[in-house]
This record gives sequence, structure tokens and C-alpha cells, in this order.
Amino acid sequence: MVESSLPQHTQQAQEIIERLLPHTGNSIRIGITGVPGVGKSTFIDVFGTHVANLGKRVAVLAIDPSSTISKGSILGDKTRMDNLVNHRNAYIRPTASGSALGGVAKATGESILLCEAAGFDVVIVETVGVGQSETTVKNLTDFFLLLMLAGAGDELQGMKRGIMEMADLLLINKADGDNLDKAQSAAQQYRQALHLFPATDNGWIPKADICSAYTKEGINKCWQVIEQFVTEQKINNYFQQNRQQQQLYAFRETLQQQVLHHLLHSPKTLSLIKVAEADIMQQRMSSYNAAQQVAAAILKR
Repeated sequence: MVESSLPQHTQQAQEIIERLLPHTGNSIRIGITGVPGVGKSTFIDVFGTHVANLGKRVAVLAIDPSSTISKGSILGDKTRMDNLVNHRNAYIRPTASGSALGGVAKATGESILLCEAAGFDVVIVETVGVGQSETTVKNLTDFFLLLMLAGAGDELQGMKRGIMEMADLLLINKADGDNLDKAQSAAQQYRQALHLFPATDNGWIPKADICSAYTKEGINKCWQVIEQFVTEQKINNYFQQNRQQQQLYAFRETLQQQVLHHLLHSPKTLSLIKVAEADIMQQRMSSYNAAQQVAAAILKR
């Protein structure tokens, strides 16, 4: 229901969420992103199963990219999580990203709250892959995990610095077989690079390590790092402060979307847009000037 775009469903979903709010906030929210082909789904299958075997209830919100042409999504993440999908302590929900930017779906924030109200201890958000606006997931989660590959070009140039700076843990995946030495070397390079970044506001020192979803190397250590992170953040009170900032971020994002939708879909605005588009098509006005004129007319009202 929270994923539906129907107005009546939106209203009902918000009423449900309001009633469930007192039962939310008790999970560890983990955002997982990485370059295409890094093995996010396979990693989550092994990592999630490990955590579920510890007695934790694990929810996975897997975001699939939507086609800009057909608007459809494959939603095939479950097929790559054979073990976790059958675990009694796990729940997996593939969701289409739609037109939402930032590597997450529009309703991901609400979905996290629903999972928490349902009693899940760990909520994992798997994003569509690394991109310029991928970091939106950072504003929805407590812990940000970045998966990387070794031997895929210049290790330090292959990832945008902005995403690296936000990572709490950077893992070189597929560290097995002939790739093990390359992975260890890449991890060392990233450790050195992370030390050059500015100190984090929460006092946490980002870590870089290796892992393998195939051999399960580093999976337990990854969970231990996350537990250590949460413990430290709760002691210095940053954990709750971060949650509060997330709520404010969600408020501002929603407000911006609501105001923009209201302005752009009013009859007068639609009329202005239609005239401006005709001027652009006839080359009577540039796109920039047309947009400026429509914006000025909207603000004047």
C-alpha cells in the first residue's frame, strides 16, 4: 500500500504508519551499495543468512532499477538469495525504483518503518548500484556498507570520493581464489585513502577489509564491525541524533515533492507549460528562458 501511487492508498498508508510509529525504531538499518557486478545480492544472501542464524529477524528491501523506456523492473533479487528467501527469520521485498533518484525507491523510508513495526531486528536496504545520487541511502540508514571489486581498473579512481567518504565499512568482495591477493592489496590501498578523508562527525573511523560470499570469509567480521559501530554510536548519543536527522530529511524531501507536485499539476501551471513547450518546439524561445518565465509566473501567483 505504501508503494501505491493511488491517492486513496497514500492516505490509508499514512494513517497506518502514524499508528505504528510507537512500535518503530528498534532495528539496525544497514544500507548496502556497490558497483554493478560486485555481487550485492549474493553478499546479502550470505550475510543475511548469517545474521538470521544468530536469531535476528532480517528484512531486505531490494531496490531494482526501473526501465526509463518501459517503466518496468525485473525484480529478480530473490532469485539470487536462495538461502535467505527460505529462512524463517527473513523477509525479502523487491521494489522498483520508479522515477526516484538516489538508488532507493520513493517508499523505502515507509517500508523500513513497517518492517520495524513487524518486529524485524535488522533492515537491509540494497540499492540499485553506485551512481552520482546513490548516497540518498545514507540518509535512511544507520550503517553504510560499500562493496567494491579488486582488479577492475584504478582502485582509487573507480569510485566517487563522495560515496567513499560516507562509507562506514568498505569491503572488497570476491576475495577468493586467484583474486585473493588483489583483494588484499586493494583493501590496503583503500585503508590508506580513507585516512586522508576528513574526520567523521560521529567519531567513527571507517574501515576497509575483504570478504567472499563464496567462501564466507569476512562475513562474521562484517557483522561484528556493525555491532561495534552501533554500540559506539549509542554510547556517544550520535545514533539517536542521526535518526532524528533522518526524520527531518524525510520531512524536507516529502515537503519538496508535495509542493512541487501541487505547483506543476495545477490547471494554470499546466496551461503555462503547454504554451512554453510550443514556443520551444517552434524555436521561439530557449528551454532555459521558457523555464524561467514559467517559474516566474508560478511564483507571482
